[in-house]
Amino acid sequence: MHLSDLTEPTRVPAAEPLGVSAVTDSAAPAATIDVVALGWVDNAGITRVKTIPYARLDAVAAHGVGFAPVFDVFLADDSITAGDLVGGPAGDLRLIPDLSALRPLAALPGWAWAPGDRYTQDGVPYAGCQRTFARRMTERAGRRGLTLRMGFEVEWITGTQDAAGHFVPAFHKAAYGMTRVIRVAAQLRELIRALAAQEVTVLQVHPEYAAGQLEVSVAAQDPVGAADTTVLVRETIRAVAARHGHTVTFAPCVVPGEVGNGAHLHFSPWRDGANLCQGGAGPRGLTEEGEAFLAGVLRELPALLAIGAPGAAGHLRLVPDQWAGVYRCWGLENREAALRLITGMAGERQHTANAELKCFDATANPYLVVGSVIAAGLAGIDDGLQLPAEVPGDPSATADVPRLPDSPAAALAALTASEVLREALGETLFDAITAVRRAEIARTAKMTPLEIATESRHLY
Repeated sequence: MHLSDLTEPTRVPAAEPLGVSAVTDSAAPAATIDVVALGWVDNAGITRVKTIPYARLDAVAAHGVGFAPVFDVFLADDSITAGDLVGGPAGDLRLIPDLSALRPLAALPGWAWAPGDRYTQDGVPYAGCQRTFARRMTERAGRRGLTLRMGFEVEWITGTQDAAGHFVPAFHKAAYGMTRVIRVAAQLRELIRALAAQEVTVLQVHPEYAAGQLEVSVAAQDPVGAADTTVLVRETIRAVAARHGHTVTFAPCVVPGEVGNGAHLHFSPWRDGANLCQGGAGPRGLTEEGEAFLAGVLRELPALLAIGAPGAAGHLRLVPDQWAGVYRCWGLENREAALRLITGMAGERQHTANAELKCFDATANPYLVVGSVIAAGLAGIDDGLQLPAEVPGDPSATADVPRLPDSPAAALAALTASEVLREALGETLFDAITAVRRAEIARTAKMTPLEIATESRHLY
């Protein structure tokens, strides 16, 4: 349920134990839930929580827990900045759990998790709430008869720490190899079981390119659900890895100069049950409306980079020839293009055709990502945009293919200049985001690539 009207609060029934099967190799009695983590993601991309006893869930679902607005201007290292509209010690909000997204945490027995929405003390949705923004953009599309299907790929690196505190990947060669799976087979099996217990539909799990790197892909959902799921998946990965003595990182750059972790967003706009990424007369079968949506995203991509790859670590990942999508172009199955069109296999394209944004990473707030992409796509439809010529090969070998912004400062400048995203985000949220971006740029300005990567590895 979405508790959107606190003047007539919706209450859950009196607390009853939630059952969850323990994730072990042998049958075990069902556990009860004792504690609920109420989660949100801040503008620096850090997932933060408040926890409550399960017995208080009905009261908290009605009235929330206290929440300082200053959290919106926390930086990744927990230092605090201020914008023109957000910041300082005064004020309070209410964090309300979305009970429709409540999930027992299979790898943390006795715990459950629910994402939260933020409201003012008068019960009005808070203008700086990122999850509310994602829902608002989803509803904006819905009023125009459009629905969006979205899903994030989750890449991470797993390993251990040596006696000196250095990160040691769980495996090295060969990329994508079965030898990697064998090294962490029990961990991956437990992860798949945990995600299934949490009602997450896993499409595939596989070893990736970099040392210690793995990836999980999950089924597409509505935009808010997709953002919720990627947060839940990441924290489940952490918990399962910890049970096996591993630490994990979703940081975009773990070792400078080597392939890092992305958080690619897959999306497709739909109308009246029809996928607008296929069945049309446009490029590669796009419908006219589908092409305009993608063209709007491509137009706003420099500004979107400040949302989807906001920090210095993300820009260490954004280099050519590593399939990070650093070129502002599109192409069919082109892994060097920032916007990759995927038609899918003949016979199932009506269900599977989608577009992928490859330049985003897990330092982003996923709710800001999905909402901003929707806003950009809708603006493309409004303006009747068409895609530029497709780039079929390596963009670096093609003349006049522009790079995306090559620094956080350049991406912030593009965001500041974007009327589309400023209007969509609203002044309060826009002020908080840009304040955090400016402060992070200043904070990391004198750090070396190694220092940036090391810090990011520990934070994300």
